[in-house]
Formats: sequence, structure tokens, C-alpha cells
Amino acid sequence: MANIRSIKGMVGLVTGGASGLGRATVERLVQQGACAVILDLPSSDGHTLAASLGERCTFAPADVTSEADVRSAVELARQRFGKLDLAVNCAGIAVAVKTYNFKKDVPHSLEDFTRVITVNIAGTFNVIRLAVGEMGKNEPDADGHRGCIINTASVAAYDGQVGQAAYSASKGGIVGMTLPVSLSRWARQRTLSEGGIVGMTLPVSLSRWARQRTLCLKEVL
Repeated sequence: MANIRSIKGMVGLVTGGASGLGRATVERLVQQGACAVILDLPSSDGHTLAASLGERCTFAPADVTSEADVRSAVELARQRFGKLDLAVNCAGIAVAVKTYNFKKDVPHSLEDFTRVITVNIAGTFNVIRLAVGEMGKNEPDADGHRGCIINTASVAAYDGQVGQAAYSASKGGIVGMTLPVSLSRWARQRTLSEGGIVGMTLPVSLSRWARQRTLCLKEVL
């Protein structure tokens, strides 16, 4: 842990930053002396959260799948705080649907599958490509990196369960893009593959045994 430098003075953009793991990340950034831009949907609690955290936090209402929205959020980081050092991709959606429902005689909705893939994979990549462009303006560190990207995958990328075809595929895509994107060496990139986290949405069907083995947000951060 001694090799991990302080994040004080850094500027981070956090997608899905108004709730769950994203919110906890924003709160920890500000607590540790960094500045944070909350990127979340206009309907989220992003504005209220930013106001509660003070002048080192601001809200960028945006959809991660929109190039214009994400460009505006990245620009807000530069205008408000002068730079962008860190992007944390926590935004994501999920559906729990079997590949085929024999009781109702209907297949998994292709529209729902495509929506999950679009938000989770394309949305994550959209943020990466635009954030890296802004980070490229920073001075490189000793390793030649000018920023850091942290993505959120899931254990479902490796061990998906019934009804998780879309979600598992999307998280597998995030894992798959990590290495080729990181090879550009413009920014250090890491991908987390976490399991269940207390404080985030968990399936109603999750057993008591499984719930007892979930992590709390403080353990993750």
C-alpha cells in the first residue's frame, strides 16, 4: 500500500456516481481530498449529492451512451477543476431474464439484451475514449501514464447465472477490452470484477447464505 500515491488534488469523473458503488466512490474521492464530477442521468440524485459534498464536487447530467453528453461532462471537469486525472466507470444496468420462457412461450427480448450491451459496453468505452483524450493533456508520470481509468465488470463475467445472459455478456466485454485499451499506455487502466455488494441492488431470490457473503461498500473502497 505504501506505493499508492495520495489522490489529494486529483480530479475524478465517476459514472453512475449518484448511487451505489459510484456514489461511494465519489464520497471517498472528496473525503480523500480529490475533486469529483458526478456523471449520472438527469433524473438521478446527482445534483443533491454534489451540493451536499461542497465545492470540490459537481454534477454533470448525462447518459453514458451519448457522445455529446459525455463530452460535456469531460469539459465540465476541465472548466471547473482544470484537468481530469481519473475516470471510474460504475454506470450500468441489468435484466434478469431466461433465454427462453417456456411458461409464457416467449424468448428473451432482443431489445432488452441490446440495451444492456449498449449501456454497459458501449457506454463504458464511450467514457474511456473521451476521458483519455482529456487526460492526454496532463504531464506523464514516471511510467508514462497521464491518468487512470477504472472499470467495473463483475464476477458474472466469469461465472454468470441463470437469467444473466445479457449482463454477463456485457461484463465479459468490459473485461475483454481492458488489455487492448491499456496497451496504448496513455492511461493506466484497471477493471474490477466484484461480487455482490450490500447497498446495491441485489436479486430478491438471493439466498441468505449468499447475502451474508456480500461485501459492504467500505470493504470495496
